[in-house]
Amino acid sequence: MVGGSALLTLNDGTVKWLSADYPIGEIMTLRGLFVFLPIAFFAWRGGGLRALDIRNLGAQGARAALTMLSTLFYLTALAVMPIADTIALTFTGPLFLTVLVSPLLGEPVGWRRWTAVVVGFMGIVVMVRPGSGTLQVVALLPVGAALMGAVRDIITRRITSDIATAESSVAILCFTTLVVILAGLLTLPFGWRMPTIGDVGLLACSGFLIGGAHYLLIEAFRYAEAGLIAPFKYTSIVWAVLFGFLVWGDIPDRWMVGGAILVIGSGLYIFHREAVSHTRAP
Repeated sequence: MVGGSALLTLNDGTVKWLSADYPIGEIMTLRGLFVFLPIAFFAWRGGGLRALDIRNLGAQGARAALTMLSTLFYLTALAVMPIADTIALTFTGPLFLTVLVSPLLGEPVGWRRWTAVVVGFMGIVVMVRPGSGTLQVVALLPVGAALMGAVRDIITRRITSDIATAESSVAILCFTTLVVILAGLLTLPFGWRMPTIGDVGLLACSGFLIGGAHYLLIEAFRYAEAGLIAPFKYTSIVWAVLFGFLVWGDIPDRWMVGGAILVIGSGLYIFHREAVSHTRAP
């Protein structure tokens, strides 16, 4: 999870740089094409074409659709917001996971974690500052991306947890990437531009980063409970702040920092309670 989050943050910086010159749909498609290179490598290591077998088309389709929408929302937010602010708002993902794991996965959630969720959402209110005219509507994009990502992660957990019928990580990644590419192609009539050689290199770099990151994240959800590993996504904020400052000179304001502290603190407490519950479990 830590490795996947680090690669995702590097990818975010690359995409934000490209989004100044290229439409989001074009970035989704061209980057997706390069993702197939690491997919081919993982498939080769996993047994060839058999590693790409799909056993649960419905669940795979739902996961891919959620990933496509989450990607569209997130990349749009990344193009118009500071990278650290965007990532901080997506930290609602573990909070949504905690809310959803009980009804969807049957994992128990105690009152302490529910309290942490409430505090975390208060932190989101602090960051968004309704009525301030600063973020408002655009801030809903990364929050919406986080919600869809949480549901996607739960589906990932369900389709990888049963050893007998589990989908392989590379099959999940391949199917999802194909859906994202096709969705991006639908934006072709709205205006694409021919990328330069240098930008093709950046798109290729983004494809490798996103492919490796999602493979690591899928593997993480294969071997651990969703609510247990999700808080480790918070490590990406360190890289986001550093990258945003060095490249764009962005410095999060006190409202964003204060809200992020509440959200991250809530997530860490949720992680602590998860650890306690696993220790007590027979």
